[in-house]
Formats: sequence, structure tokens, C-alpha cells
Amino acid sequence: MGQVSLETQRGDISQAKVDAVVNAANNHLWMGAGVAGALKRAGGPEIERKAVAKGPVEIGEAVVTSGGALPAKYVIHAAVMGQDLQTDQSKIRKATRNSLIRARELAITSIAFPALGTGVGGFPPDRAAEAMIEECVSFINSGTATSLKKILFVLFSEDVLAAFDKRLHGRD
Repeated sequence: MGQVSLETQRGDISQAKVDAVVNAANNHLWMGAGVAGALKRAGGPEIERKAVAKGPVEIGEAVVTSGGALPAKYVIHAAVMGQDLQTDQSKIRKATRNSLIRARELAITSIAFPALGTGVGGFPPDRAAEAMIEECVSFINSGTATSLKKILFVLFSEDVLAAFDKRLHGRD
């Protein structure tokens, strides 16, 4: 099995050149502010229409739609919060894991994640980084990542990027 690289970059996830981008979604899958708003603006309103048609889902679940006009072929909508817009580490872990499972089902080679739950959800970036990176590493180590070659964390701000870099590079 090939190596899977975990990388970070600062930027706008809607412009990521990957097979699938992950949207930090609510469980009704309507796309409001933050990452969801950026993806909807760049990819077109049909992404939201297709997502909402698949909802509501349980918090932690992930559903796939096409990427519309995005560079990415797919959007994986990871429900990290409910209508109360509250999240926690276990919801972020579950949403990360289910996004990776969807990526495996799609047999894609690259996926980009935002810092789930840190925008509208208000979750601390260092704790989101811990949850997401641990889930990615355990998914890779389980040997079931199959086609996946690259997991990219595309982070909007310098402080969130720093939290993910610290988590990713500060411990191995």
C-alpha cells in the first residue's frame, strides 16, 4: 500500500485542486456561512440543492454531491453540528472518519478538509486539529485507505494553520 501524505496549506478550500473537498455542514445540509458559503459561491447553488435533498442526516454522517463548478469533482458534506450549531470533539472525529469512508467509496486519490467545527461551530482550532489528524492517521494505519494518496487541510487563517501544523509536525 502506498504512503498517504498529510499536508496543510493556507487558502480558500473552494479553490483546492483535489478530487473531493469536505464541507463543514450542519445535519440539515443547508449551506450558510463560512466554508459552506465559500463552496456554494464558487461551485454554484446546485451543490446545496443536491445536499439538502439528502438530508437531514445524523450528526457525524457525511454525504456526497457533485462539485458543481469547483475544481473538485465532489463535495463531501460532513455534518459536524445540528441546528444549534454546537459541536464537540467526538462529532468532529465521527464526521472526519465518515468523510474518509466516503472518499474510499469514491476511490479518489486526494481530499481536502477545512478545520471542521472551528468557524460557525466556534470549536478551538487546536482541539479540532487533534481530533481530525488522529482520525486521519488511524484511518491510514488501519490499511483501509486504499486509493487515497493525499489528505490536505486547507485552512483559512494563520492561527488555524498554525494549530494544524503544530499538531501534524510537532509530534512525529
